[in-house]
Amino acid sequence: MRKITVGIIGTGFIGPAHIEAIRRLGFVEVVAIAESNLASAEKKAQQLGIPKAYGDYRELLQNPDIEVVHNCTPNYLHFQINKEAILAGKHILSEKPLAISSVESAELVALAKSKGIVHGVNFNYRQFPILRQLASMIQRDDLGPIHLIHGSYLQDWLLYETDYNWRLAPEIGGTSRAVADIGSHWCDTIQYVTGKKVVEVFADLATVIPIRKKPIHQVTTYASQGGTAVDYEDAAIVTEDYASVLLRFDDGAKGAFSVSQVSAGRKNKLSFELNGSKKSAFWNQEEAEKLWIGHRDQANEVLLADPALFLQEARSTIHHPGGHNEGWPDSVKHMMLHFYSFLREGKDPLTEQANFATFEDGHCSMLITEAILDSYAKGQWVKVKQTRG
Repeated sequence: MRKITVGIIGTGFIGPAHIEAIRRLGFVEVVAIAESNLASAEKKAQQLGIPKAYGDYRELLQNPDIEVVHNCTPNYLHFQINKEAILAGKHILSEKPLAISSVESAELVALAKSKGIVHGVNFNYRQFPILRQLASMIQRDDLGPIHLIHGSYLQDWLLYETDYNWRLAPEIGGTSRAVADIGSHWCDTIQYVTGKKVVEVFADLATVIPIRKKPIHQVTTYASQGGTAVDYEDAAIVTEDYASVLLRFDDGAKGAFSVSQVSAGRKNKLSFELNGSKKSAFWNQEEAEKLWIGHRDQANEVLLADPALFLQEARSTIHHPGGHNEGWPDSVKHMMLHFYSFLREGKDPLTEQANFATFEDGHCSMLITEAILDSYAKGQWVKVKQTRG
C-alpha cells in the first residue's frame, strides 16, 4: 500500500504530537520537518527519526514528494503558511486558530475551495468517541430539547508571574489568548456535539497577572524549569488570562462558559453540561471515558466508553474494548485518521461531508472569538457574524 507523504512545519509542543499520531495510522509517513533555522530542524529531525530537515518552510513546500503539510507554528504564522501551502497544491492540516482574523480565515476558506484541496483544523476534542455517542443521543432526542448549555475550560500552566510563553505576546499569539487558545476548543466541541450554532455573546475578560517575568531565553510550552536558574525581564501582558461568556444559540437555547489559564490544580479541564427536557449530560476531558447522565425520577447513570454500549452510529469511532481508556493523544490520532482516510478514499472536499473540523469550522471559530472581544470592548451583547468564506 502506498503511503501518504507528509511534511511538518513547526516542532514545538504540538508538532511531535502530530507526528506520533500520524505514525499510529500506518498508511501515512512523515518524511520532512521545517523549523526556523536548519540547525534546529536537523536536531529535531534526528530526535524524531525523520529523514529530511529544512531551515525554511518554503523549501519544504517546494518538495514535490510531499503531499500534505501540517502547520504547527505559532499563531501569527498560520495564515501565511496555510496560504502558501494551498498555493503549492498541498493538502493542509492547520493548528488553530486558522488565522489571526476572520478576514484572513475567510480568504483561506475561499482559496482552499478554489484549489480543491483537503483542509482541516486540529479541533481534536470533538474526536473523543464518547462525544460521538453523545452527539448520536442528541440526534435521537434522548435528552429532549436542550435548553441550557454551560461549562468551562480551566488550566493552571500560567498561574505564576514567572510563567511565560510566546502565546502571551499579541504580535505572535494574537489579540486574544485564553478565548482563542482554549475557548475556541470549548465552542467547537459544543457546536459539534449539539448541532447548535453560537449566534450572540456577552463577554467579560480579565488579565489576572498584568506584569509577568519573561525568561530572557525562550521556553517551550508547558515545559518545567526543573529548578534551574532563569534570568527574567518584566513584560506587560495585555491578553486575557480569564474570560466568562454568556451565549445565545440559533434555536433559542442559552448558555455560558468560562476559560482560565490561572486556575490552580486544573491541568486541562474542558467540561460541559447539557440540560435537556428529559435528561442532562456532563462530560469532563480529564475523565474522558465517562459520560454522566442525569435523571429527575430515577438514579443517575455513568456511561463508560465501550463499543458494546454505544449506539450503532457511534461504534466505529472507538477502537478499544471497554476499560481500555482512550485519552488526549488518541483524540489527536482520531483526527488524523479521519483526515487521512478522507484523503486516501479520494473524497471531494467541495461536495462530501468531512468527519473532522475543516477550514470552515476554523473560520467559524474566528468569528466567535472576534464577537467575544467586541462584546467585552463594548460592554454589550454582540451578534456573531454568519458570513462564510
